[in-house]
Amino acid sequence: MNLLEDMILVQKNTLKKTIKSFGKNWIIIFTSIVYVLINLVAALFVGNLLRGPLSILSGIITAIITSSLTSNYLYLLFNVINYNKITYNNFKDGFTQYLWKVYGIFFIAWIVTYVLSAISRLFGNNLGILITLFSLAAVILLNALPETLYQKYYSSSESIQYAFEFIKENWLNWFIPNVILLLILYLITGRLILNMFTTHLSFNMNFDIGSMIRYLIGQSLFSFVMIYRGHLFKLLSTSTRRKRMYMKKLYD
Repeated sequence: MNLLEDMILVQKNTLKKTIKSFGKNWIIIFTSIVYVLINLVAALFVGNLLRGPLSILSGIITAIITSSLTSNYLYLLFNVINYNKITYNNFKDGFTQYLWKVYGIFFIAWIVTYVLSAISRLFGNNLGILITLFSLAAVILLNALPETLYQKYYSSSESIQYAFEFIKENWLNWFIPNVILLLILYLITGRLILNMFTTHLSFNMNFDIGSMIRYLIGQSLFSFVMIYRGHLFKLLSTSTRRKRMYMKKLYD
């Protein structure tokens, strides 16, 4: 099986599974409403209650809330990919399922940012440029980190290492469909998704019918993309091209 044939078969199989999963679990589209409401309540809580000496806690609490929402979404994707079903209990349990793994990733990112800040002071205070370059490198080299967190049983640091190795081994099969799907999402919604841990499209509080329809279309496409990524990662991370060559029934 040559590289092109393998790519076609992998993407064909992934697309078929994604359409089936999205059709059965379209309710995942509406998790964005819950996340938006939680973020609004959290912002009011942090802004109004954590003032003065307590403001030092605002960053920690905000990071924990963000990690919890990310954990929830990843756990829903886990159930969609592995069981093709999500339930209320999945949603309820999801807020803590990967909480500390996600928080660990954010903490590591904070440490790197802190180190870059120290380095920038030594070389002309170009912190913004350094962080931009670091973020771009992370988006490319660790692009499969969300899928690694919810499909592999690794710690935060081990997940970073695995995500890097995964991209190194599967970059062509991974990036071609991802770039195409994200480009389609951008053309339809005008939103460029660069945050690997995005759980929903931003909602601009426009409640007219046209805006709400466009948002639901965009959120539907975003959910489709995330389910596609999950199935693609599972296939690529549990097989090799040589193995797929001898197991073509995998695509049936």
